[in-house]
Amino acid sequence: MRARISIHGTVLWVQCLICTKKGVLVEGVLLDPTQLARASVDIASNKKASDIVLLDIREVTTIADYFVICSGNNTRQIQTIADTIDEELDKQGAQLVHREGNADTGWILLDFGDVIIHIFGSKEREYYRLERLWSEAKTVVYIQ
Repeated sequence: MRARISIHGTVLWVQCLICTKKGVLVEGVLLDPTQLARASVDIASNKKASDIVLLDIREVTTIADYFVICSGNNTRQIQTIADTIDEELDKQGAQLVHREGNADTGWILLDFGDVIIHIFGSKEREYYRLERLWSEAKTVVYIQ
């Protein structure tokens, strides 16, 4: 089966064996939002991110299923966390829909559709306080 996927006007053709709302089998890898979110947490943790939070936002919004929020100690670490998450999830078949910000601004957002990853500097994390903004969401994982 061949599926047509359009992302921001760009048409991608993907060979699919299974196409469902919550996952697509692409090149032998089942992309499940929960597994994708947990993989993001593991990758961030391996890169020594701090205060890693995985929020299940399915009950409070339709924009995504999960938020992963973490912090880096400096611009180099913020960039490394973002780049590594992007590279490792790409190897697993995940497609980055959108990337916003850069390490110099203290906030990088990686949008994988069902999973949105926020990588902050400490000042920016304290200023935006996404955990408080999304306090109705269920905390699935918290790693200090």
